[in-house]
Amino acid sequence: MTTSIHRQVDALRAGKDPTLIARLSSGWAVLASPQVLTGYSLLLPDPVVAHLNALAGPARSRFLADMATLGDALLEVTGAVRINYAIFGNLDPALHAHVFPRSASEAETMRMQQPWAHDWDHAPRFDPLVHAPLIDLIRAALKRHGAIA
Repeated sequence: MTTSIHRQVDALRAGKDPTLIARLSSGWAVLASPQVLTGYSLLLPDPVVAHLNALAGPARSRFLADMATLGDALLEVTGAVRINYAIFGNLDPALHAHVFPRSASEAETMRMQQPWAHDWDHAPRFDPLVHAPLIDLIRAALKRHGAIA
């Protein structure tokens, strides 16, 4: 089965995905679209697998560690008060992790809501020019955290 995750990983391998933040040991960190929360990112495994339980031993540990390290970088760069992590794969049945920085500047009514409660239709779409500085900051933080060489 080919999913949007498979297609995006193929584009990343070919150097044709402007959402690329960095290649990590388990896969690819990318900036998500829309940016419903500033810094919202995804971790895509490479190779693509169906779900987390399809990864065994060290591969599973690497993916989860990379997900947490991406969260560390986003905490540093965005000034978030916490990170929300989500792995579903119901709509797009391939492993991918959503990494959401949560900010004290969110509307009070939204701070305790899950990210899907935000207005996704009106959130800023990814723009390579607008989001390049944010990508650079996240990439630099990942490097400081030892996730990339």
